[in-house]
Formats: sequence, structure tokens, C-alpha cells
Amino acid sequence: MTPVAIVEEQFAAYNARDLERFMACFADTVRAVRLPDMVTTLDGKAAYAAFYARERFVHDGLRAELVNRIAYGNKVIDHELIHGLGPDPIETAIMFVIEDGLIAMAFAIPGK
Repeated sequence: MTPVAIVEEQFAAYNARDLERFMACFADTVRAVRLPDMVTTLDGKAAYAAFYARERFVHDGLRAELVNRIAYGNKVIDHELIHGLGPDPIETAIMFVIEDGLIAMAFAIPGK
């Protein structure tokens, strides 16, 4: 899969709250890092799966709205509004780094 195709697949799986399909998009060694402080928030596919099963996919109204997407090389940056975690959408950007057809790293950039 191309970098854009794998990010599109994880985005669709996220909106469907389909954990198995979502996790199929990630490398076993995937890491999530919060910018700008470079704090690792999730380390490894098992940690990712546990977090999304427990903290995200349990919200019936959860959905991501794509505001903009930039792709270059093996990187894809999505500007998103996340709905369903609270009364107002959460603005964020995620930079995905794709290696061997899977998401190897995700850098979260909070809107505020």
C-alpha cells in the first residue's frame, strides 16, 4: 500500500471503530509521540490496541473529520477534528511515518 492508502485505511477503520481493521495498519513496533515535547505516549502495537479499545472505540459518537491532508515521501500529515470525546471537537494534526507499507510512527500535534 502507498503511504496515503494506508493512512486512508486506518482513518476509515477509526471511523468505523473497527479495532482489528485499524490495528492491521500499524507495524508491531509502532510508536506514538506527542509534539512538541517528544513524549512517547504509546509504544508497540499491543499498547496501541489496548488504548484504542479502552479509551477511544467505546465512544458511540467517535469520528474523525479530515480537514486537510498533506503527503510527501513516506509521510502523511492529517489535520483532523475528533468528534465524540466531549462536547466540542478536538483539533489535532497527526504525522504518520510509513515503513514497509505500515504505520511505524505517529506524531500527534495538539491544536491548543
